Amino acid sequence: MFNRTVTLILVAALAAGLGLWAAQRWLASHGRDETPVLESVRLFDQPRALPPFSLRKSDGTPLGPDELKGHWTLVFLGFTHCPDVCPTTLAELAQAQRAWQTLPEATRPRVLFVSVDPDRDTPERTGEYAHGFDRDTLAATADNATLETFARSLSMVFVKVPAPAGAPANQYSVDHSASIAVLDPQARMAGVIVPPLQPQAIAADMTKLSAPTH
Repeated sequence: MFNRTVTLILVAALAAGLGLWAAQRWLASHGRDETPVLESVRLFDQPRALPPFSLRKSDGTPLGPDELKGHWTLVFLGFTHCPDVCPTTLAELAQAQRAWQTLPEATRPRVLFVSVDPDRDTPERTGEYAHGFDRDTLAATADNATLETFARSLSMVFVKVPAPAGAPANQYSVDHSASIAVLDPQARMAGVIVPPLQPQAIAADMTKLSAPTH
């Protein structure tokens, strides 16, 4: 009788332990506040809403917050005459885009390239440049005042640098932030990616963030 009682107690304890373990595993994988482990994307504790903005896409149509809702979006500021940072960044983002290309279009992350050189970059030129890296890249620009407000809302900056002495005035450059803003499906500023970029890690992070939640 004693051995049987001890056995029953041990079985009950084991069952309870397994039940607790299973519950902890379920909570860990289904917890309401769970945040996926990310390698490159640095998410903020709380996303912040962006002020209203209206950019002009490469096809001439407007681009505002509503057009960015429903997808995670990576926003990069640059210009088409950029000698190094812009082509390198867009090429690395194109690698990430190819990696997530198999995701359903309805949830696939997007890349938005915004030219901060409206004096030389028309919407069409901006689009031609961006699409040379990946056809799915969104491209847009706007007037300087709009761009300054938009960049500031993303905690980014850009400034026009005069051409060197003796060079034509239109050979100026534009210094700009090299980081990438991460917008959530509500078009809120949710995080940032800072160089050096790791395309495969970015693709993996954006795939996790774009996964349907239950």
